[in-house]
Amino acid sequence: GAAKLVVVIAIFLLTFYVISQVFEIKMDANLGHIFARSALDAAARSTKPPRYKCGISKACPEKHFAFKMASGAANVVGPKICVEDNVLMSGVKNNVGRGINVALVNGKTGEPLDTKFFDMWGGDVAPFIEFLKSIQDGTIVLMGTYDDGATKLNEEARKLISELGSTSITNLGFRDNWVFCGGKGIKTKSPFEQHIKNNKDTNKYEGWPEVVEMEGCIPQKQD
Repeated sequence: GAAKLVVVIAIFLLTFYVISQVFEIKMDANLGHIFARSALDAAARSTKPPRYKCGISKACPEKHFAFKMASGAANVVGPKICVEDNVLMSGVKNNVGRGINVALVNGKTGEPLDTKFFDMWGGDVAPFIEFLKSIQDGTIVLMGTYDDGATKLNEEARKLISELGSTSITNLGFRDNWVFCGGKGIKTKSPFEQHIKNNKDTNKYEGWPEVVEMEGCIPQKQD
């Protein structure tokens, strides 16, 4: 009887040892898998390119505001204006329209002030002129065309836009695509402007040129 008891105890201890060893191996394998996966995740994060405000290609320096904008695509997709990672105007926001789309931003803080669009095909240029005259000094002004932004423009409107720093506004024609970023009280011509002429031989879309895009860093207004 004593011998049988010893054998039973020995078998029990051996079984317990084997089970504990198998469990330890599985734990080590699971921990190894977890650590390996964590290392792979960390490596993926380190190789993933950084995202900058508004999706621009590089970070802006201090005391600059990041912006990115695009004109409309034919008469189907509206323009888009983003400043400091804040989408101010887009088709998704449902605040864009045919003509010239305008967003105003505080030149000191980067805070949005106003957004409007003015129909330059079937509308009246007078409200647009009054709006341009009402813009306060130190305001950042961003503009983008959609469908047609030129038919109703007159010399007074073009002059007011040129005073914001635009050089292409004098040549903006029927269904041209144009984006511009300037400011009220600017002393020089703005470097932020893109213009593509409506040309049936080079148009990407039937009757409209391709979308024009632009990004950059706007200097913060200093006192």
